[in-house]
Amino acid sequence: MNTRLPLPFRLPIRLVAAMALTVLALVGCTGSGGSASASESPSSRPATSSPPQSAPAPDPPATTAPGTPSATASASGSSAPLPGFSDLQPLWPFTTPEQARAWEREYRSGGHQPWHLDPEQTALSFTRNYLGFEEVDRVTSRSVDGREARIGVGLSGAETTGTAAVIHLVRFGTGPDAPWEVVGTDDTTFSMTAPAYGSVARSPMTVGGRITGVDESVRVDVRQPSSRDLLGTSCCMSAGGKDRPWTASVSFTGAVDPVLTVVASTGGHIAEVERFTVTAVRTG
Repeated sequence: MNTRLPLPFRLPIRLVAAMALTVLALVGCTGSGGSASASESPSSRPATSSPPQSAPAPDPPATTAPGTPSATASASGSSAPLPGFSDLQPLWPFTTPEQARAWEREYRSGGHQPWHLDPEQTALSFTRNYLGFEEVDRVTSRSVDGREARIGVGLSGAETTGTAAVIHLVRFGTGPDAPWEVVGTDDTTFSMTAPAYGSVARSPMTVGGRITGVDESVRVDVRQPSSRDLLGTSCCMSAGGKDRPWTASVSFTGAVDPVLTVVASTGGHIAEVERFTVTAVRTG
């Protein structure tokens, strides 16, 4: 039987075939254009200009170099006691109330350096980054009473379970975000009684105190927050015995901050620095 269609019916079929070819060509052009096809692998796609944002890591307490304050240091000027503590001097990290308030504004707006609100981290940062005693890296005791704190710091290791110093801190300001400020140390077996705390310093400066120990070697440094380098140093004075006096003379230059840090340290048995004591002196 003849199955061929008459000519009038064959023409539409050819037209349909041509239309199908046209549609396929258009689909192929679209697949090779700007949008990726479904079979495209991730490795063949161009890289984005920036990676996805992630939460920022918290600022560690040891980000600043030794002698570098958390806020810009002020020029030379008269010192002023801490608000609410007429007998205490600001040692570190802030030298003026303006610096402390500037940090508070930065913290409230962007969470800048939250470690200023932690007395333990502030004490360790003072010890390791400002004084440069990097081996003193752990907290041995903690006492917080209102706006005052006393944080013991010491060496790590089985043979070094003692406290190198007890850092005295107070809140620099009265608000809920007032940062912690180092004002000195509480001393027991190693103390500095001269120069007097808060006295006006002149170079050369007589430094001394009392010590209990055997074959001690006392070093004295003079620092200020706005300087990376020491203003002066005296090393080293042999000392020892039970509650025996020690004394040294240190010259210093380049003081511009209103309050200087005088630090005496001793060690040499199991570490370079095993105990230290700190006091504050004024430049005017």
